[in-house]
Amino acid sequence: MRRPPHAARPATIDDVARSAGVSRATVSRVMNGNASVDAALASRVQEAAAALRYQPSTTARSLSLGRTHTVAVVVPELSNPMVQEVLQGVSDAAQERGYRVLVADTGGDPETERASSTDARRRCDALVLVAPRLPEPALRELLGSLAPVVVVNRLPDGVTPTVGVDYAAGTDLLVEHLLGLGHRHLAYLAGPPLSESNRTRVATMRRAAERHADVRLSEIGAGATIESGYRAGEAVLATRATAVVAYNDLVAFGLLARLNELGVAVPADISVAGFDDVPLARFAVPPLTTVGVSHAELGATAWRQLAALLDGADRTDPPPRVPTLRPRASTGVVPATVRSPERDRRPEPADPPPRLASVSWTVRESSDGAEHVLLGALPGGRTVDLCHAVDGAAIPPVHSPRPYLHPVRTAGGAELTDRTPADHRHHYGVSMAVALVNGTSFWGGRTWVRGEGPTLLANHGTQVLLASEVEGERLRQRISWTSPTGEELLREDRTITVAPDELGWRLRWRSDLHAPHADAVVESPATAGRRGAGYGGVFWRLGPASRTAVLAAHGEGEEAVHGSISPWVAFVQHRGPRVSTLLLAQRPDHVLPWFLRASDYVGAGPALAWDTPLTIARGETATTELAALLTDTALTPEQAATTTPRLW
Repeated sequence: MRRPPHAARPATIDDVARSAGVSRATVSRVMNGNASVDAALASRVQEAAAALRYQPSTTARSLSLGRTHTVAVVVPELSNPMVQEVLQGVSDAAQERGYRVLVADTGGDPETERASSTDARRRCDALVLVAPRLPEPALRELLGSLAPVVVVNRLPDGVTPTVGVDYAAGTDLLVEHLLGLGHRHLAYLAGPPLSESNRTRVATMRRAAERHADVRLSEIGAGATIESGYRAGEAVLATRATAVVAYNDLVAFGLLARLNELGVAVPADISVAGFDDVPLARFAVPPLTTVGVSHAELGATAWRQLAALLDGADRTDPPPRVPTLRPRASTGVVPATVRSPERDRRPEPADPPPRLASVSWTVRESSDGAEHVLLGALPGGRTVDLCHAVDGAAIPPVHSPRPYLHPVRTAGGAELTDRTPADHRHHYGVSMAVALVNGTSFWGGRTWVRGEGPTLLANHGTQVLLASEVEGERLRQRISWTSPTGEELLREDRTITVAPDELGWRLRWRSDLHAPHADAVVESPATAGRRGAGYGGVFWRLGPASRTAVLAAHGEGEEAVHGSISPWVAFVQHRGPRVSTLLLAQRPDHVLPWFLRASDYVGAGPALAWDTPLTIARGETATTELAALLTDTALTPEQAATTTPRLW
């Protein structure tokens, strides 16, 4: 049979019109979604188009509608992960409205940016201009010819919709973080001179240096790429700064690589922080401290502004997004050799610590899942975030997953816990961390093996949170301690009780450890021959500070307290001009030896198996307790001693 003429070529609008018995104009209206066409007629046209596999001409359709249903995104550097995330946000949101996205990479060159933007706008319905490099007067002149257009990462002009980030606030977060660690000589690795966000960061860091008479700032021209950060390594060291803020995370990655080649330890010798919180930041070595926002949401917001313009709505400027600080292992306390004795002797603030009217538990969703969050009410109605109880399910297996508390803060905001620090990645805030139970590690990391030393074994257990409920000021949890093979070794009933205090707030931790199926033998490295390493039990890991003093009932310092049976231990921590105290106490009638560290890192807890194993017979229960006071003042030994009784 002879095939019809149109079978040898793509079907045209004329073929559909003949097949459906209608005019070309009717086919065009149906294909463009015109609702004025009779439903039966439209159905006939659609059936004919489907039978002929007709694909409307995009060009013809665009001419008919006066739109291309395409938007362009002009970016300075497509290789930057931040830019990629913004682009993804625009693309995903635009696709939901049936729009395609074209991309133009200008390489950061202002003239290329001008030409690319003009050319792209001729071909598309609208434009998103990301972090433009054009000088301000030239940019504003260009924008008038590009409408509808939305700008990302520039200051708003009151005419063009602008989506931005509060880079000044983000820079302040980084600076205050570093000052709190004791750093007083900061270096800034500057980005492209034409970058508006770079100018904002430079100005903000200069203002910070002006506010603090003892702070110095060194500025080094770098760029926006990994290579520029790598090339700046020697220049950074030449400044003798103790902490570096890089223009973005890519620059920080390059600097970390060069410092590693030069044998410089981060953060022991110098701290490094980035900007943007790109996905790879948490996987750097060490994980990178940074600030950032969701750049995909930034792109989606830019599309929403653009879509509103396309729909004829008036322009709006959403408020700039405030970045979040992501403290990780690349920043630490200032090296001891450059600490200022004068600064350490600075008098404590005379203001009394904040007084809490009440404390209460609530449930909040986070990136790690549902958390119980402790909120404190201050006079005047202000609420402060005091403590997060995390289920620990996201902890890597080699760290022995377990529920923990972090962050734990004073009423004044001083953070008194640390999580996955560079020195011991398996430390998690406040947790029940036990070296061994019947050969299973619930501490994480390496296991001390007699005759071999610390050895990484496949023996890491998991504390599985079975139930969690709030009863007034008490958080009750039921936890199953399981071996790598799934055998239940212990069942724990945990109670965390909180209350306001005239000096801040109190926390009391009680763990009842029950052996439901067989005897449970709790051990420590000390029971295997490592003298003084009797750790295991409720362990409180503190965060870094410029100076930490250790107080106890019978003396001061790590050597005096480690292994002692003092009823209380206090850590007085200085972070720049701020001071806070963590007072830990055991029940006077049941004091276990303290495992305590204050030199390599700061942490402490009562030791369940200090030098001999603890056996919990089948069907029996062992109880361990720890109380704490968190205050924004420096307690003296006398104050600590008189305060301890009320913790119980």
